[in-house]
Amino acid sequence: MGIPEGDPTKGAKLFKQRCSQCHTTEKGGKHKTGPNLYGLFGRKTGQAPGFSYTPSNINKGITWGPDTLFEYLENPKKYIPGTKMVFAGLKKKNERADLIAFLGEATKKS
Repeated sequence: MGIPEGDPTKGAKLFKQRCSQCHTTEKGGKHKTGPNLYGLFGRKTGQAPGFSYTPSNINKGITWGPDTLFEYLENPKKYIPGTKMVFAGLKKKNERADLIAFLGEATKKS
């Protein structure tokens, strides 16, 4: 299942509309309902320091990257049963690709 090429500009708009109420992306950004996403790529599930995760999220044991995010963002509760993330998901492949392209840039450690 290939991931379409994403547009980070469209992804930024999607993040603002669908994700920013619960997540931040900048270094040192605060946790909200969901964890700060800075340094997301290459991090294992349930590992953002200072955020209280469910055991399901901690024990999933995958490493976040484009492939895992593409699957997760389609239906978070199916991918990690027991997660407290209430987001229903993004069904459109291109929207997921755009969001991942944005997150790849916005959360990259400098």
